[in-house]
Amino acid sequence: FDEAVFCAAKTVDQIRRILDSVTEKDQSLLLTRLTAEQLAALPADYRSRIDYDALSRTGLFGAAEPLGAYPRVAVVSAGSSDVAVAREAARTLNYYGETCREIHDVGIAGLWRLLDRLHEVRGLSVTIAVAGMDGALPAVLAGLVPGPVIAVPVSTGYGVAAGGYAALNTALASCAPGLVVVNIDNGYGAACAALRIVGAVKRAAGEACTIEGNDSR
Repeated sequence: FDEAVFCAAKTVDQIRRILDSVTEKDQSLLLTRLTAEQLAALPADYRSRIDYDALSRTGLFGAAEPLGAYPRVAVVSAGSSDVAVAREAARTLNYYGETCREIHDVGIAGLWRLLDRLHEVRGLSVTIAVAGMDGALPAVLAGLVPGPVIAVPVSTGYGVAAGGYAALNTALASCAPGLVVVNIDNGYGAACAALRIVGAVKRAAGEACTIEGNDSR
Protein backbone atom coordinates (compact mmCIF):
# COMPACT_ATOMS: atom_id res chain seq x y z
CA PHE A 1 0.00 0.00 0.00
CA ASP A 2 1.02 3.58 -0.63
CA GLU A 3 1.15 5.87 2.37
CA ALA A 4 -2.22 7.40 3.25
CA VAL A 5 -2.44 10.65 5.20
CA PHE A 6 -5.10 11.04 7.90
CA CYS A 7 -5.71 14.79 7.72
CA ALA A 8 -7.95 15.23 10.77
CA ALA A 9 -6.15 17.30 13.43
CA LYS A 10 -3.31 18.13 11.02
CA THR A 11 -2.56 21.74 10.27
CA VAL A 12 -2.64 23.04 6.72
CA ASP A 13 1.11 23.61 6.93
CA GLN A 14 1.70 19.98 7.94
CA ILE A 15 -0.38 18.78 4.99
CA ARG A 16 1.45 21.17 2.65
CA ARG A 17 4.84 19.88 3.79
CA ILE A 18 3.71 16.28 3.24
CA LEU A 19 2.62 17.19 -0.29
CA ASP A 20 5.98 18.92 -0.84
CA SER A 21 7.77 15.68 0.04
CA VAL A 22 5.52 13.54 -2.15
CA THR A 23 5.96 15.93 -5.08
CA GLU A 24 9.76 15.80 -4.78
CA LYS A 25 9.59 11.99 -5.02
CA ASP A 26 7.04 12.09 -7.88
CA GLN A 27 4.64 9.91 -5.93
CA SER A 28 0.89 9.73 -5.46
CA LEU A 29 -0.96 9.99 -2.17
CA LEU A 30 -4.34 9.24 -0.65
CA LEU A 31 -5.65 11.91 1.73
CA THR A 32 -8.41 10.89 4.14
CA ARG A 33 -10.62 13.07 6.36
CA LEU A 34 -9.53 16.16 4.44
CA THR A 35 -11.98 18.98 5.09
CA ALA A 36 -13.06 21.49 2.48
CA GLU A 37 -11.52 24.24 4.65
CA GLN A 38 -8.15 22.49 4.69
CA LEU A 39 -8.29 22.00 0.94
CA ALA A 40 -9.16 25.65 0.32
CA ALA A 41 -6.18 26.80 2.39
CA LEU A 42 -3.63 24.77 0.39
CA PRO A 43 -1.59 26.42 -2.38
CA ALA A 44 -3.44 26.64 -5.69
CA ASP A 45 -1.06 24.30 -7.53
CA TYR A 46 -1.73 21.56 -4.97
CA ARG A 47 -5.49 22.15 -4.99
CA SER A 48 -5.53 21.66 -8.76
CA ARG A 49 -3.80 18.28 -8.41
CA ILE A 50 -6.17 16.88 -5.77
CA ASP A 51 -9.21 14.95 -6.94
CA TYR A 52 -11.45 15.83 -4.00
CA ASP A 53 -14.72 14.23 -2.92
CA ALA A 54 -16.50 16.38 -0.34
CA LEU A 55 -18.86 13.65 0.86
CA SER A 56 -16.15 11.18 1.83
CA ARG A 57 -13.58 13.91 2.56
CA THR A 58 -10.98 12.07 0.49
CA GLY A 59 -8.41 13.53 -1.85
CA LEU A 60 -6.43 11.66 -4.51
CA PHE A 61 -3.16 13.50 -5.09
CA GLY A 62 -1.22 12.71 -8.22
CA ALA A 63 -1.85 9.86 -10.63
CA ALA A 64 -4.06 7.06 -9.32
CA GLU A 65 -4.00 3.55 -10.75
CA PRO A 66 -6.18 3.12 -13.87
CA LEU A 67 -9.52 1.56 -13.01
CA GLY A 68 -10.14 -2.04 -13.91
CA ALA A 69 -12.86 -2.89 -16.38
CA TYR A 70 -14.93 -5.06 -14.04
CA PRO A 71 -15.81 -4.69 -10.35
CA ARG A 72 -14.60 -7.30 -7.88
CA VAL A 73 -15.82 -5.53 -4.73
CA ALA A 74 -19.29 -4.39 -3.73
CA VAL A 75 -19.69 -1.48 -1.32
CA VAL A 76 -23.17 -1.70 0.19
CA SER A 77 -24.62 0.83 2.64
CA ALA A 78 -27.75 0.58 4.75
CA GLY A 79 -28.95 4.19 4.53
CA SER A 80 -28.07 7.55 3.03
CA SER A 81 -26.57 8.58 6.39
CA ASP A 82 -23.94 5.86 5.92
CA VAL A 83 -22.89 6.85 2.40
CA ALA A 84 -19.99 9.11 3.45
CA VAL A 85 -18.15 6.17 5.04
CA ALA A 86 -19.10 3.92 2.12
CA ARG A 87 -17.66 6.48 -0.27
CA GLU A 88 -14.41 6.54 1.69
CA ALA A 89 -14.14 2.80 1.04
CA ALA A 90 -15.04 3.20 -2.64
CA ARG A 91 -12.57 6.03 -3.17
CA THR A 92 -9.78 4.03 -1.53
CA LEU A 93 -10.52 1.12 -3.85
CA ASN A 94 -10.52 3.47 -6.84
CA TYR A 95 -7.16 4.93 -5.81
CA TYR A 96 -5.68 1.45 -6.13
CA GLY A 97 -7.33 0.81 -9.48
CA GLU A 98 -10.20 -1.34 -8.24
CA THR A 99 -13.57 -0.64 -9.78
CA CYS A 100 -16.33 -1.28 -7.24
CA ARG A 101 -20.08 -1.58 -7.36
CA GLU A 102 -21.75 0.91 -5.01
CA ILE A 103 -25.21 0.04 -3.75
CA HIS A 104 -26.82 2.42 -1.27
CA ASP A 105 -29.96 2.65 0.85
CA VAL A 106 -30.65 -1.09 1.10
CA GLY A 107 -30.86 -1.45 4.88
CA ILE A 108 -32.99 -4.09 6.54
CA ALA A 109 -35.79 -1.61 7.33
CA GLY A 110 -36.69 -2.10 3.67
CA LEU A 111 -35.35 -5.60 3.11
CA TRP A 112 -36.95 -5.89 -0.34
CA ARG A 113 -34.55 -3.22 -1.60
CA LEU A 114 -31.60 -5.43 -0.71
CA LEU A 115 -33.19 -8.56 -2.15
CA ASP A 116 -33.95 -6.74 -5.41
CA ARG A 117 -30.24 -6.02 -5.88
CA LEU A 118 -28.68 -9.11 -4.36
CA HIS A 119 -27.81 -10.50 -7.79
CA GLU A 120 -25.41 -7.57 -8.26
CA VAL A 121 -23.43 -8.60 -5.19
CA ARG A 122 -23.36 -12.39 -5.23
CA GLY A 123 -20.91 -12.75 -8.09
CA LEU A 124 -18.25 -10.42 -6.68
CA SER A 125 -15.19 -11.44 -4.67
CA VAL A 126 -15.75 -9.25 -1.58
CA THR A 127 -18.59 -7.25 -0.05
CA ILE A 128 -18.06 -4.25 2.21
CA ALA A 129 -21.23 -3.68 4.26
CA VAL A 130 -21.61 -0.25 5.87
CA ALA A 131 -24.30 0.33 8.49
CA GLY A 132 -25.08 2.43 11.56
CA MET A 133 -28.03 2.36 13.98
CA ASP A 134 -28.53 -1.34 14.86
CA GLY A 135 -25.92 -2.30 12.23
CA ALA A 136 -27.75 -5.45 11.11
CA LEU A 137 -26.98 -5.24 7.38
CA PRO A 138 -23.53 -6.93 7.46
CA ALA A 139 -24.86 -10.02 9.23
CA VAL A 140 -27.78 -10.29 6.80
CA LEU A 141 -25.46 -9.99 3.80
CA ALA A 142 -23.05 -12.56 5.26
CA GLY A 143 -25.93 -15.03 5.29
CA LEU A 144 -26.82 -14.35 1.66
CA VAL A 145 -23.57 -14.05 -0.32
CA PRO A 146 -20.82 -16.66 -0.76
CA GLY A 147 -17.81 -14.35 -0.57
CA PRO A 148 -16.17 -12.58 2.39
CA VAL A 149 -18.16 -9.76 4.01
CA ILE A 150 -16.38 -6.90 5.79
CA ALA A 151 -18.57 -5.03 8.26
CA VAL A 152 -18.07 -1.30 8.77
CA PRO A 153 -20.07 -0.04 11.77
CA VAL A 154 -20.99 3.61 11.38
CA SER A 155 -21.54 6.29 14.02
CA THR A 156 -24.99 7.24 12.74
CA GLY A 157 -27.97 6.96 15.03
CA TYR A 158 -29.02 8.41 18.36
CA GLY A 159 -29.50 7.30 21.95
CA VAL A 160 -28.26 3.75 22.52
CA ALA A 161 -26.66 3.70 19.08
CA ALA A 162 -23.84 5.26 21.13
CA GLY A 163 -21.76 6.70 18.30
CA GLY A 164 -21.48 3.40 16.44
CA TYR A 165 -20.80 1.08 19.40
CA ALA A 166 -24.19 -0.62 19.00
CA ALA A 167 -23.44 -1.38 15.35
CA LEU A 168 -19.92 -2.52 16.26
CA ASN A 169 -21.21 -4.90 18.93
CA THR A 170 -23.87 -6.25 16.56
CA ALA A 171 -21.21 -7.09 13.99
CA LEU A 172 -18.87 -8.62 16.56
CA ALA A 173 -21.67 -10.72 18.06
CA SER A 174 -23.07 -11.85 14.70
CA CYS A 175 -23.71 -15.56 14.25
CA ALA A 176 -23.00 -15.26 10.50
CA PRO A 177 -19.80 -17.33 10.05
CA GLY A 178 -16.83 -15.59 8.50
CA LEU A 179 -18.04 -12.02 8.96
CA VAL A 180 -15.07 -9.76 9.70
CA VAL A 181 -15.26 -6.33 11.31
CA VAL A 182 -13.24 -3.10 11.14
CA ASN A 183 -13.35 -0.09 13.43
CA ILE A 184 -16.21 2.41 13.59
CA ASP A 185 -16.36 4.65 10.46
CA ASN A 186 -13.23 2.99 9.04
CA GLY A 187 -14.11 2.84 5.36
CA TYR A 188 -10.42 3.15 4.50
CA GLY A 189 -9.49 0.10 6.57
CA ALA A 190 -12.30 -1.96 5.06
CA ALA A 191 -11.12 -1.11 1.55
CA CYS A 192 -7.55 -2.10 2.39
CA ALA A 193 -8.79 -5.44 3.76
CA ALA A 194 -10.80 -5.98 0.56
CA LEU A 195 -7.73 -5.16 -1.53
CA ARG A 196 -5.74 -7.84 0.32
CA ILE A 197 -8.46 -10.41 -0.39
CA VAL A 198 -8.73 -9.41 -4.05
CA GLY A 199 -4.94 -9.57 -4.35
CA ALA A 200 -4.93 -13.10 -2.95
CA VAL A 201 -7.67 -14.13 -5.39
CA LYS A 202 -5.73 -12.71 -8.33
CA ARG A 203 -2.50 -14.42 -7.24
CA ALA A 204 -4.31 -17.73 -6.82
CA ALA A 205 -5.85 -17.39 -10.29
CA GLY A 206 -2.44 -16.62 -11.77
CA GLU A 207 -0.86 -19.63 -10.07
CA ALA A 208 -3.68 -21.86 -11.32
CA CYS A 209 -3.13 -20.66 -14.88
CA THR A 210 0.62 -21.31 -14.57
CA ILE A 211 0.06 -24.85 -13.25
CA GLU A 212 -2.46 -25.60 -15.98
CA GLY A 213 -0.08 -24.28 -18.62
CA ASN A 214 2.76 -26.44 -17.30
CA ASP A 215 0.54 -29.51 -17.26
CA SER A 216 -0.51 -28.91 -20.87
CA ARG A 217 3.11 -28.91 -21.93
